[in-house]
Amino acid sequence: MGMTTGLSYFLMLSDAVIITDKNHRIMDINPSYEEITGYRREMIIGHQAGILKSGLTPKNTYDQMKKELTNNQAWSGVFINRKQNKDLWHSNITITPIELDGESYYIGIFRDLGDISEGIYVSETRKSKIQNEILRVLALSCEIRDPEIENHLFRVQQLTASLLREYNEAHHSKLSDDYIQHVINASIMHDIGKSGIPEGILYKPGKLTFYERNIIETHPLIGVDILNKISHELNDDLFRQELDISKSIVEFHHEKWDGSGYPHRLKGNEIPFEAQVVSLVDVYDALTSRRAYKEAWPEEKVLDYLIEQKGSSFNPDLVDIFVAMIRKSK
Repeated sequence: MGMTTGLSYFLMLSDAVIITDKNHRIMDINPSYEEITGYRREMIIGHQAGILKSGLTPKNTYDQMKKELTNNQAWSGVFINRKQNKDLWHSNITITPIELDGESYYIGIFRDLGDISEGIYVSETRKSKIQNEILRVLALSCEIRDPEIENHLFRVQQLTASLLREYNEAHHSKLSDDYIQHVINASIMHDIGKSGIPEGILYKPGKLTFYERNIIETHPLIGVDILNKISHELNDDLFRQELDISKSIVEFHHEKWDGSGYPHRLKGNEIPFEAQVVSLVDVYDALTSRRAYKEAWPEEKVLDYLIEQKGSSFNPDLVDIFVAMIRKSK
């Protein structure tokens, strides 16, 4: 089977490369592909690309690939295939549709995950679960004095997830899926600094004195100090983004849109977006929940309060989206 000159350049890449026609029939492979898979060029040309399937790649991986390629979009993901000798082959693959001389082709470029020099490959789904669970345990261990805290942290995570997705729908997918998941995971950490505040102040019913208020307002900086210590000890790429976003949420979720918040009196979009989101859902959940030192507010009263605070405490756009979301869910 002949190879168009424009496509043959891809075969010169050092990574394993496979070229198929629009029906996913193999037209050519390069030497790296032969070396890794054990399939010689003359053995594999003319076969369907699925000849390497192991049955272990999740179905949704193939579904997502087909969806992207059908829309003429490049796709990247992880395949678990079998080499010619039946050994498993874990690889990251990018498949790119190419139009050349009126014909359609697919260029697949594989990166062997067995070449990773340290540790083992962890799927994105499992990685996210590990990150979320460890951050959850860490957050609970810092706030173990309050038996209600686990429910509050879980609700804040759920509301954060819902608000970010509603925001994305309203703004046509402005936020990436990775960013959204990092913020959801990190939101559980927002009040870890309260572990450094005396219980008599933290759970005091009624109005705080000037000095007590000043002590309470140190908790974002205490939280950042805790996370800095964890970050220094951990120094691991698996948690770097979560910890960076966690620090941002912990430090800035008590800032207010008009600059009257604490600890830095940031204003408007000087406040990181993830902190703006968690600030809003945290206040909503705190006001609608009964705690040992306060009664719950009726939900409509809380929503009216959030609307009143548009442009003073909260980002007006986020308030509009959040209030509409809560009312729609009810």
